[in-house]
Amino acid sequence: MCGFVGLFEFKESLEFARARALDMAKTIRHRGPDWSGVYVNDRAVLAHERLSIVDIDHGAQPLIDSSARRVLAVNGEIYNHLALRQELKRTHPWTTNSDCEIILYLYDEYGPAVCKMLSGIFAFALFDERQNEFFIARDHLGIVPLYIGWGIDGTSYVASEMKALDDVCETIQEFPPGHYYTSRDRQFVKWYDPEWAHTVPARKVSLPALRAALDSAVKQQLMCDVPYGVLISGGLDSSLIAAIVAQHRFKRIETGEVEEAWWPRLHSFSVGLEGAPDMQYARKVAAHIGTVHHEIIFTIEEGLDALKDVIRHLETFDVTSIRAATPMYLMARRIKSMGIKMVLSGEGADEVFGGYLYFHMAPTAEEFHQETVRKLFALSKYDCCRANKATAAWGVETRVPFLDKDFLDYAMSIDPADKMCPGKRIEKYILREAFRDLLPEDVLWRQKEQFSDGVGYNWIDCLKQQAAQTVTDEMLAQAADRFPKQTPTSKEGYLYRMIFDSIFKNPTACLTVPVGPSIACSSPAAFRWSQEFTKMDDPSGRAVKGIHVCAIDAI
Repeated sequence: MCGFVGLFEFKESLEFARARALDMAKTIRHRGPDWSGVYVNDRAVLAHERLSIVDIDHGAQPLIDSSARRVLAVNGEIYNHLALRQELKRTHPWTTNSDCEIILYLYDEYGPAVCKMLSGIFAFALFDERQNEFFIARDHLGIVPLYIGWGIDGTSYVASEMKALDDVCETIQEFPPGHYYTSRDRQFVKWYDPEWAHTVPARKVSLPALRAALDSAVKQQLMCDVPYGVLISGGLDSSLIAAIVAQHRFKRIETGEVEEAWWPRLHSFSVGLEGAPDMQYARKVAAHIGTVHHEIIFTIEEGLDALKDVIRHLETFDVTSIRAATPMYLMARRIKSMGIKMVLSGEGADEVFGGYLYFHMAPTAEEFHQETVRKLFALSKYDCCRANKATAAWGVETRVPFLDKDFLDYAMSIDPADKMCPGKRIEKYILREAFRDLLPEDVLWRQKEQFSDGVGYNWIDCLKQQAAQTVTDEMLAQAADRFPKQTPTSKEGYLYRMIFDSIFKNPTACLTVPVGPSIACSSPAAFRWSQEFTKMDDPSGRAVKGIHVCAIDAI
């Protein structure tokens, strides 16, 4: 994972703009500790911080199309870059074997349609020297972060993380996922608008097709020239991804699985408090699939000590995200210390298949599907933000195959009735059935456990206790006076907002963070499903009473 910043149409001198861009880039250097690059023009400056994953020797950025005179800075991975070369109709001045260079030449031939052609995770800024125009785009669900801002003098800024914009912009906002923005039109254009987002699909599930689609997504995301690993929480989702990776670890994906893998020993990682429920299951999965397994044990004190750093890196005060990101942040540091630069994880399965426990209460297939769609398009502010930034803080890239664009096209086109939980059927039943032979039975049929719960229940309990000791009842009652925008609704949320505001001073920074009851129960649809939701302000899975730790006949 990399990071970049861009300045366009600035009014200051070129020397000032270049110096400002370099200062901004330093704030996100953790995302790309391997190399720095900068491009300057009297209308644009692009600065890039590189984490080298593909074409380590020649993939430095910004990338330049010397023929068309366009310059590109990218944060992301284009998994189908080799296949896309066949879509080019003209000869182009290739200078690297980087997966990202294809964007320059696809844009040269297809313009903004390039976004729909890419299979991957990406955010990029492209500057056209001849036209003095810029083009900015972000991947389909916002798996990779991106922010845009404007200065009081009219300068346009873009950056991989908000912290780079905090003290230079008058206004800041999250760059919307699945959109692009051009200097010519000055508006966000939605390029990702799948049919399943607007209709209730009727196609019945094919378990072999479901299995093939996920296997394909995992396989293409193994494109990598550096040592990689897998995260295993001990739950179904990450365990499935790890098991599929283990099947492909012996051959290089880049060569069509012809050449031997450079690093055939697959390392896996889990994190938790001493005695955490997830750890024993993760250990069992690792033994089953044959990984070199590493358990990262953290203490409550270490987690509390890291809170401010976690909020600075995540750029949020969302309770769910911070609870889960803190163990992930601590784990990522250990992963990087072992020489691993990329990991695959299981984010997204719960959104695609309705895996959160409150989905048991969905009254109709239509409402079930609408809720999965809502949650998928909110991920950039929650799970994608957490998975990307918590690991990028230490220069580690996280890939999420469940959110692969092609996999979504199949999985989200399944009749939602096939995904529902009638009677006592366990959540994500069809996913479990499709991979019935791949995992130990007690892992395959293990009930959903939210990551922030599974790392040890004491973790959340201590966070609540810390908040209760810091935030009084009177402070919470007057929260709207202190925080008139995005007002926190709990003491824990109040604590995180205090820390956030001590770091980010721009008055519009808080507007990038949604507030209110937990995203697991903030939908009007979910409120209709059960009166219980109207009373909830705790995003823990344990709060869904009657479902968590209940006797579900899974099989």
